[in-house]
Amino acid sequence: MYSVKIRDHVMIAHSLNHPGFGVASQLHGATYVIDACFTSIKLNEMNVVIDIALAHKILKDIVDALNFKNLDKLPQFEGKITTTEFLANYIHQQIAKHPELAFDGQLEITLGESHIAWASYSGPV
Repeated sequence: MYSVKIRDHVMIAHSLNHPGFGVASQLHGATYVIDACFTSIKLNEMNVVIDIALAHKILKDIVDALNFKNLDKLPQFEGKITTTEFLANYIHQQIAKHPELAFDGQLEITLGESHIAWASYSGPV
């Protein structure tokens, strides 16, 4: 199995509108370190899992649309509880449908919300 991992980060604001989140149900900020790990059983015609520059560009396109935004105000998140797990899945879906993506395999998105807490979503692309 081959893999390529890239990293970026995003700074957002949001509230987790559910009583189970206590004070986090109020508006607060978060800075996530985002790892995108592309895994494949085979290399492509360029002998790579994915072009690293292309992977960085795609992730940056998605991150730029969220960076310094209040997620509570974005239409795609209306009525959603934007937990770390939810956002990992959202970023995975956005990468999977990106028009420039040239990749066939498994993608794992991990969001690090601190040095002691991470959440991930993994699935085929």
